[in-house]
Amino acid sequence: MTRLSTSRLIGWLFATLILLPIGTDNTPPIFVQTQPTQHTAAQISMATATAIPTPTATLAAQQAGNTKGKNTTIFVIVMENHNWADIVGNPAAPYINTVLLPQASYARQYYNPPQNHPSEPNYLWLEGGTNFGIYDDNPPTINHLSSNQHLVTLLKNAGISWKAYQESISGTVCPLNGTNVYAPKHNPMIFFNDVTNNNNLYSPYCIAHERPYSEFATDLTKNSVARYNFITPNVCNDMHDACAPAYNAIQTGDSWLSQQVPLILASQAYKNGGMLFITWDEGTSGDGPIGLIALSPYAKGTGYANTVHYTHSSLLRTVEEVLGVSPLLGDAAHASDLRDLFKTFPW
Repeated sequence: MTRLSTSRLIGWLFATLILLPIGTDNTPPIFVQTQPTQHTAAQISMATATAIPTPTATLAAQQAGNTKGKNTTIFVIVMENHNWADIVGNPAAPYINTVLLPQASYARQYYNPPQNHPSEPNYLWLEGGTNFGIYDDNPPTINHLSSNQHLVTLLKNAGISWKAYQESISGTVCPLNGTNVYAPKHNPMIFFNDVTNNNNLYSPYCIAHERPYSEFATDLTKNSVARYNFITPNVCNDMHDACAPAYNAIQTGDSWLSQQVPLILASQAYKNGGMLFITWDEGTSGDGPIGLIALSPYAKGTGYANTVHYTHSSLLRTVEEVLGVSPLLGDAAHASDLRDLFKTFPW
């Protein structure tokens, strides 16, 4: 048979088939019709959305269903330079031991990253999952970083609000320089050029996000705190220095927590599924363990404690997961998150 006759035969069969009744008992529905039916734009849109779940549509559906942590507010308070053994059971810390721990979840095996000392590298780790090669406490004028791979920039890019509440700063300039009780080494965000506009004391972005801790109580009352709040007491109240009148660093820090933590726990931001983490920057002999206390309506609480091995990478990973930002930064990509401390993990 020639190519032409074959073509004619195929054409004849096609013409015959389209004349057959569709969907009868004896005829399979081979062809629906020869001309497209006119549909409205809404019908086409609906058919496309239901019939072809594109990756974008699927992601949007997943995000729409992820409401548990959608409005979660996170508070992180970082204390200073004490192993967990220095705190737990210590009569100088009655608030931690008799009030917080009985209602909180906490970790017994939480460490600073291996051999990561002194303070500054650990604060940087909480922000970026690495110390960025820094092993000293030099100021931002020396240790400033060009990387944008750190937490608050991920939050900014995702449209999620953040603030660092630093006790004893003025709020009129970017707090690049220390005072007698404020230490820049305890304020990780200001080491990044994209936060400080390259160490600019008058950077509007820095000043807007680096606020005096004295504003925190008012922001709580007004329910105007950010979604992520990083809180650093001054060096007297964070257990770093032994200051007057007690001259007992642990006692002074515990007293500060007893006055400040109830403000958070009474706030609408906390009650509406908030999370408060209290940790220490580093161990004083080796790498710890140091304290990690978690309070939240989602937490197991009632004194629940575990012995899972955690580091600062675990806290960073947890914050990223709850707030829904990526990529997981530095060592956070390889760490266990803190979900075991929660009865319901809001992510």
